Amino acid sequence: MQADLAIIGGGPVGIAIALALAKTPLKIVLLESGGMSFDAKTQALYDGSKVGTPYVTLEASRLRYLGGSSNHWGGWCRPMDAIDFEERTWMPYSGWPITKKDVDRYFVKAHELCEAGTLYYDGAGKVTGDLGPRLALGPGGLTTRWFQFSRMHGSVLPTHFGERYAGDLKKQAKLTVYLQANVTRLGLGRAGSAISELDVATLDGKKFTVKPKAAVLATGAIESARLLLASNDVNTAGIGNNHDLVGRFFADHPCPRDNATLVLFDGKIAPYYLGNQVAHGAILRAGLFPSEDFRRSQAVMASSITVEGKIDLDDVGKAAVAVTAAALGVDASNAVAHSLGCGMEVTPDPDRRLTLDASRDALGMPKLKLHMRLADQDFAKYRLTLKELGRQLLESRAGMLKLNSRTRDEWFGSLDWGNHHMGTTRMSADPRKGVVNADLKVHDVANLYVAGSSVFPTYGAANPTINLLALALRLADHLKGAVK
Repeated sequence: MQADLAIIGGGPVGIAIALALAKTPLKIVLLESGGMSFDAKTQALYDGSKVGTPYVTLEASRLRYLGGSSNHWGGWCRPMDAIDFEERTWMPYSGWPITKKDVDRYFVKAHELCEAGTLYYDGAGKVTGDLGPRLALGPGGLTTRWFQFSRMHGSVLPTHFGERYAGDLKKQAKLTVYLQANVTRLGLGRAGSAISELDVATLDGKKFTVKPKAAVLATGAIESARLLLASNDVNTAGIGNNHDLVGRFFADHPCPRDNATLVLFDGKIAPYYLGNQVAHGAILRAGLFPSEDFRRSQAVMASSITVEGKIDLDDVGKAAVAVTAAALGVDASNAVAHSLGCGMEVTPDPDRRLTLDASRDALGMPKLKLHMRLADQDFAKYRLTLKELGRQLLESRAGMLKLNSRTRDEWFGSLDWGNHHMGTTRMSADPRKGVVNADLKVHDVANLYVAGSSVFPTYGAANPTINLLALALRLADHLKGAVK
């Protein structure tokens, strides 16, 4: 089968690129491993092993059918900050080869794809004022900022890209979508400098070959790393792996639950802190974020603190509130306590990685092993951020904070994960430091691109979907001129 462009993966990234190129003269093939709904045998192709820090199983976080993980995402959207793209002296391996300005113009279209409405984010205070005031904080490092959400279909479900865009994909005359089509090999030409073919197989034994002029790998941070590593018939280390970087720097956002207790002396809090609120057609929720200046001055990581449900204080907690309120000269007779949750950034770590295992899946592909690690220092830096929030609450005399986790065991006792796979094909202008360049092209391979959050060199605290879509749309613009 001949094609100008082969897109491997029918998740949000693959669908976004296919639709963005629909009006070009390119003949496009989109290859999706699954069908239109969940299938256990297809899902089992993600199965692998893990060692090290406790983590979710490899097949648990992704969904392997059209629409990919948008079939179970929560709809949370927020662009990364400018500082997230910068090289930071306190963060090893930081720095992107692009800036936030290079992707800013793609967020409007990304919002349209997610059906997330007008971009408000940190301007949301202008449309939520009638719902109540922001939390009173003294001057300092944390401030109220905003998430937006994909439009809910029915009562709870955000936009599922497969269901939402299947009809649009079918309408494209030069686009063909193949379901149950698993790419099992990225075939390099003899010189090893370009992709010449893709081997494709179905679980019921059918096989065929696609010969594209260019290919985009959009299968997520786990599967993209596996395909690159397993396609080792020409280069024994795999494709894009001349410097042993494919599969390294795997990351997710740790989400420690109930990591602190927030007490508000007057008991009042605007509803947009506690859950999603609709304002001017947008779905919004507020969180508490460290400012860029605070992150620089204190060398801390990004984080997003959310206020969760009410909790009851024990006798010690009630006494602490009474003593603190008396010292501040405020009335705490109506005090209310809330649990705090969080999404944390982690330090890039080359030894947090995916490697090929000896066992094979139903297609004969080598399975993966995840070597998971999480540094105590990441928790320590987040604890500094919580201390600053507590200081600001006391300074404003609005409330106080109790930090609930100190030791590693305490953090892990309440730890959940964002299921945001990132980093395994990181972006860098230097081939010795990254797998793809600023245009997301694999270094030393003329016609292979990787799209998705696997290219993130650092991770911020923002949910990745809206950011990876902006990067995908930027890649689509590049492909319009690069593929002839």
